Amino acid sequence: MCQSIRTLPKSWSSTLSLPKSTFPPRAITADRPQYLKRCSDDLYNWQKHQRKNAESFILQDGPPYANGGLHVGHALNKILKDITCRFHLSQGKNVTWIPGWDCHGLPIELKALQNSRDLEILGIDERPGPDFVRKAARQLATKAVNEQKMSFREWAIMADWDNAWKTMDDQFESKQLKVFVELLKKGLIYRRFKPVYWSPSSRTALAEAELEYNEEHTSIAAFVKYPLNHTSQELQKIAKARGFGSRTINAVIWTTTPWTLPANKAIGMHSDIEYAVVDSTKHGILLLAKSQVAKVQVASEDTFQNLISVFGSELLGETYQDCGFRSASTSRRLLHADFVSADTGTGFVHLAPGHGADDYELCRKHDIPAFAPIDDEGRFTRLASPDQPEMLSGKDVLTVGNQTIIDFLRKRRSLLGCHVYRHSYPYDWRSKCPIIVRATEQWFADVGGIRKGAMHSLNSARFIPTSAKGRLEKFIENRSEWCISRQRAWGLPIPALYNIKTGEAILTEASVSHIISVIQERGIDSWWTDHEQEPSWVPDWLRDDAGPLLYRRGKDTLDVWFDSGTSWTQTTRYGNAAEKHVADVYLEGTDQHRGWFQSSLLTYIAQGDVNNVPPMAPFRALVTHGFVLDQKGHKMSKSLGNVISPDEIMQGTLLPPLTKKHKLQGPVNTNMDGKVFDSLGPDALRLWVASCDYTKDVAVSQTVLKSVNACLSKYRVTFKLLLGILEDFLPSTTIPFMELDANHQIALLQLQDVESNVHNHYENFDFYKAISEINNYISNDFSALYMETIKDVVYAGCRKSSNVSGREMAQYTLLQIFSSLQQMLAPVTPLLIEEAWAYTPSQIREWHKYPFHRIWKAGDKWRNDQLRKDLPYLLKANSAVKRAQEKARCAKKMGSSLQSFVVLRFKKKSEDVEDIGFELFKRYKGYLDTLFVVSRVEICMGNLPSSAATAEWSYEDEFDIGGSNVSIHVYPPQEAKCVRCWKYTASPEPFDQILLCDRCEEVVGELRTKRPEIFEHRTV
Repeated sequence: MCQSIRTLPKSWSSTLSLPKSTFPPRAITADRPQYLKRCSDDLYNWQKHQRKNAESFILQDGPPYANGGLHVGHALNKILKDITCRFHLSQGKNVTWIPGWDCHGLPIELKALQNSRDLEILGIDERPGPDFVRKAARQLATKAVNEQKMSFREWAIMADWDNAWKTMDDQFESKQLKVFVELLKKGLIYRRFKPVYWSPSSRTALAEAELEYNEEHTSIAAFVKYPLNHTSQELQKIAKARGFGSRTINAVIWTTTPWTLPANKAIGMHSDIEYAVVDSTKHGILLLAKSQVAKVQVASEDTFQNLISVFGSELLGETYQDCGFRSASTSRRLLHADFVSADTGTGFVHLAPGHGADDYELCRKHDIPAFAPIDDEGRFTRLASPDQPEMLSGKDVLTVGNQTIIDFLRKRRSLLGCHVYRHSYPYDWRSKCPIIVRATEQWFADVGGIRKGAMHSLNSARFIPTSAKGRLEKFIENRSEWCISRQRAWGLPIPALYNIKTGEAILTEASVSHIISVIQERGIDSWWTDHEQEPSWVPDWLRDDAGPLLYRRGKDTLDVWFDSGTSWTQTTRYGNAAEKHVADVYLEGTDQHRGWFQSSLLTYIAQGDVNNVPPMAPFRALVTHGFVLDQKGHKMSKSLGNVISPDEIMQGTLLPPLTKKHKLQGPVNTNMDGKVFDSLGPDALRLWVASCDYTKDVAVSQTVLKSVNACLSKYRVTFKLLLGILEDFLPSTTIPFMELDANHQIALLQLQDVESNVHNHYENFDFYKAISEINNYISNDFSALYMETIKDVVYAGCRKSSNVSGREMAQYTLLQIFSSLQQMLAPVTPLLIEEAWAYTPSQIREWHKYPFHRIWKAGDKWRNDQLRKDLPYLLKANSAVKRAQEKARCAKKMGSSLQSFVVLRFKKKSEDVEDIGFELFKRYKGYLDTLFVVSRVEICMGNLPSSAATAEWSYEDEFDIGGSNVSIHVYPPQEAKCVRCWKYTASPEPFDQILLCDRCEEVVGELRTKRPEIFEHRTV
């Protein structure tokens, strides 16, 4: 065989334009701080200076509590807010997000008191005063704020951290007191002795928002009888006629709170209920709802004989006697009560106006005062049983005291029976202990007076999800007043003065204005530290020059929900006086419908002028997210040991450790056991948040985090590939859309569609849908379709020519994809975008704007109506080709898709009938081999070409177009494999030569001149 010497490349790969980029496979930890600063703090400051006159977007921060470390619930909340702000920044807006912290309240005060217990260990026995508690609480809150702020910033939260507010700041408290004065001027603040939620464990009144309900709480429920006085003439007449007129009739009540019986003031009944008078074996003659006779008989283990029936209306005017707690008590009345039902209990309800809201309102109408013989610690006072004070005094009402009452009633034969009753019961959400309802002197805000305006204001707001509106409306509808006073030292004092002799409270616009001026001069802590007789706090018109001061300062503080509820004062919208304090978005957890959402709305509506201006909520949109659960769907708690730290997600320690097969480049995290974890940083945490359907409760599990990390890694690989291919591209190259080959046009049309969808999802707060759309695009349209179609022209095509080359078309298209991916991912993975920009070729950086400074407007940038119409059929054909190829692979007939030729066979029709499908594919015949990633494509009508008909093997599939089936035939190539591009397009003759296709022969020829160093002389 004849041999010849040829000049050939040292390696064929050296003749290819393979992607080259220094973009690392994993982020470099040492570089993270600079990226973090650029895409967060620097970016926020830039837009504040450069977009002063742009349309504003304001997010009002629902303040986290300044107590302890952060958990994944904080991450969910703050990152959702950040994604929202970053999207609106991309829309060219001037974003305002000033973070805040809720710093007052019980948990911080309890920690301060814990510090005082530490002092006791050192021999300091004095109970700390308010000044000590406040100083310690302020230090604790300040420390927590600083630590939380540091963590938030590590999550790439873009906000005005330098101007963050705290509810304990002088400026915040000053604005809060001004809101308080506005409510006072309108008569919405008042003081009353009435029942409130009281926490014995915390020794303070609570609002509804500070409760959580224990569905498994158990109480001792009791059936108790009260002897009637027979003052009802109708009842006397009936008793005499039936022969038991001389015997006492006893009204039977059922209660789940026997501890409230010493405070009984009346019995509620309903005029329309039919009551039965029964003769019992053990307990005498009883009166109870006829519908409940059988149940009470079983519960009392007694036998009843029905005597007569009467309606409640016949019992009006009847009175009864106390069941033994005070012998000198006067007769009490049976009162009609709308809330009494015959469906449960006995049809009679014992009324203790000092221990129940319904009881209080009913008794108030009948001039019956509230009475609650219980102290701050939830123990009975001597007034509970004045005849035998030692029986109950000092006993805890929910435990020992309750049992003592049961024993006392049993001994007096007033108890028919008792049983354990499991039911929902309110608990203090901080101490996790049961609360009681107890009448005390408290300050209230009138919600009933502003409820209509508050409800009306919600109609102009947007709610995500839409069900959030109904939930908030429900909480407002069911609320008539708001107990705003708390018996704590760590908080903003209610600026009330009290007459030392009479206890009368002074709280007027004039008195409060004077006190505010003193606070501004002396500081808020002076309210607690000044001598009780300090005269400067008392206005001149209340002072008695002839003697000592008659007024003292109050010790109650404002509810922390009033604190955070007035945080709208920190929002300033310029240019619109009516919306000066209105934010674009409030975004918090679903529990805030009864908390911050509600308190913000109520305080804002209350201080506004509802007569002259239509009521407006302090938010244009209200977004609600769920709670974070563990992988089993359980709520996270320290007691269950299932609390997850955001750091664990960022450091990758919740995932299996990396093994030796992993290339340990980039940031890894090594624990004490020497195990190595993939540390993907803040973007991993952020991507988890963005991937969640936050309108429901969301779970954190290893499966979910694996998926998140895989997606983030896919993003990195995609950017590395794009940067490598674009390394030598001049961005000044412009190619009209219609001059691009079909596969590039398809890629841009698909990109345009996904970009539009993602933009809409961000706009509608559907972040998880945006991420799903992006992931689907990268995996399918980009990676599986477009990149497959351009690998040949990008890697093996020529770099330059007098005309625009196929490689330049691909690079031009990839630059559009690169830019769009930056915009779509910027709100979620800002560090990745910042890092990718740092590795972007300099010529592109000089030509294109910094990604975060661009204005992202999705729209119809590219248009080809015919291609858009044809595209579904082209994709159908591609899928059919892939199915036929897979059949061949299963039979081990082929490997690479290039190792096949394809025929599209259309059924022959009559000559006068146009085959739409045939004409469609003829339009794209020159691009079909590129689209299908095969070596050759033919189109035929009727019979197969001889090459396909006589092929060694052939596999078929089909697809539908316009109601007609088109068959796809895949068969072995009839030409030789090109050693450079691997397409089967080389001439098979002569066999003793290096086989190159015509295109590769031309490219290699050019390279011999331009890059001789990669060639050598070889004998072939």
